[in-house]
Amino acid sequence: MLDSIRERLSTAGVHTLLVQFTDVHGTAKGKLVPLAHLGDVLEIGAGFAGPSIWGTGLGRAGLRSEYYARGDASTIKALPFIPGCARIVCDGFVDGAPFDACPRQVLRRATARLAARGWTLQTGIEPEFFLLRRHERRWFPADEADRLDKPSYDLKSLARQTPFLQELSTALTACGLDVLQLDHEDAHGQYEVNFRNDEALRSADHLMLFKLAAHAIAERHGMVFSMMPKPFANQPGSGLHVHASLWEGTRCVFDAKDQNLSALGRKFIAGVLHHSAALCALAAPTVNSYKRLLVGESLSGTSWAPAHVAHGPNNRTALVRTLPGRFEWRLPDSSANPYLATAGLIAAGLDGIERELDAGPACTDDLFTLPLADIRARGIALLPQSLFEAVDALEASAVMRAALGDTLHGEFVLLKRAEATEHARHVGEWEFARYATAF
Repeated sequence: MLDSIRERLSTAGVHTLLVQFTDVHGTAKGKLVPLAHLGDVLEIGAGFAGPSIWGTGLGRAGLRSEYYARGDASTIKALPFIPGCARIVCDGFVDGAPFDACPRQVLRRATARLAARGWTLQTGIEPEFFLLRRHERRWFPADEADRLDKPSYDLKSLARQTPFLQELSTALTACGLDVLQLDHEDAHGQYEVNFRNDEALRSADHLMLFKLAAHAIAERHGMVFSMMPKPFANQPGSGLHVHASLWEGTRCVFDAKDQNLSALGRKFIAGVLHHSAALCALAAPTVNSYKRLLVGESLSGTSWAPAHVAHGPNNRTALVRTLPGRFEWRLPDSSANPYLATAGLIAAGLDGIERELDAGPACTDDLFTLPLADIRARGIALLPQSLFEAVDALEASAVMRAALGDTLHGEFVLLKRAEATEHARHVGEWEFARYATAF
């Protein structure tokens, strides 16, 4: 097999491997390795200094200071946007064993729990993103003419960005992704791409490939590709909505004849709702994320970001939007690590099934317009409104600790609490404008 892979890649003009893994923040990391050493990457892995990788908790000396990124042969794809290179997705190994704090290994453990029941989770991840330019210390949409009050589905801006979008779509298609559609989203400079759903681990791999491609291609076009959740205060932020369905062979176990989800599906989403506060830390993992999750009017009239823990049929204002045979989890934003967010989703859903939790009544109202008193009267909980709150909920969650593993759970809490503290100590322009001469 090794010789056939090497020969196939060499025939396609590949001479170098982009050995890629993902750190705790959801950032692609790796190094370049000559194709001649493919065997080493598959059998041992490429070596990295463990303490240099966010979230490992590894020391500076001894056998457990070295992190090996061991390649998954099924993921090797030539990269059109980096001629001569093929990407190979890697799992983390330390001291010869799967590393418990590798995000991809975390998701592998989660999908193994499903497999033990004969199930497979399929996800369709929908990344929203911005194309930006920077002038001095300020950021702007890359398309200066993108100024409509309601810019969703704007074909004029879409046409102006066709060179980038078409190159991106062509590159992803060449890498085996099934690109379904691209559109202009509800903020200036904001776009979305949709891929066909796939098995959960492969979907996360696809998202990381998308980010690699989009960063490289945008840079060539003189722009900055950004998955910052909310770069502009008066406009909607970027979601990373996840469409999820559970399968037993070729049968979708979420299917129901008389309603959107089967009884099993309703228990699954009950778990997702029950653990939503802890999941918030994984799905909305930055201080900027909570600017997106504050409900309020935006330039186009809505934020599209759920702040209340509810579910409803085709209800885009609820945390969980139910659809025939699947649900859309609308909490995650574009900064989420897809491996960790998906692993958390599985853990929450399985807890809902195992404990036979009740999702409660479906919500058919527009939650963005209901008075807060009405929402409270219905017993609908509010999501954490800061990274501090979300991290506290994650730290207290035994279900999420078991899903992430002790090492990653502890490292994630430590890193994110430090991030929230650093932000809290920052003094910005708004504070000077409001307080400098006020007292």
